[in-house]
Amino acid sequence: MKRALPDRYLTPVDLADLLGVPVETVYQWRRKQTGPRGFRVGRHLRFDPEDVRVWVESQMEEAA
Repeated sequence: MKRALPDRYLTPVDLADLLGVPVETVYQWRRKQTGPRGFRVGRHLRFDPEDVRVWVESQMEEAA
């Protein structure tokens, strides 16, 4: 990724903003198990920036 990832866990809104997609797309990816791996902290969904980086790289490799 060309854009630096934050050092904190990402919320669905953070992830949507980072990737330039609607927040609902992030939730659809989660339901379909096609997006970056996420985890729950209580009732809150979070994404590890490293998992997001790995997922984005895998998407880029598949597209190439």
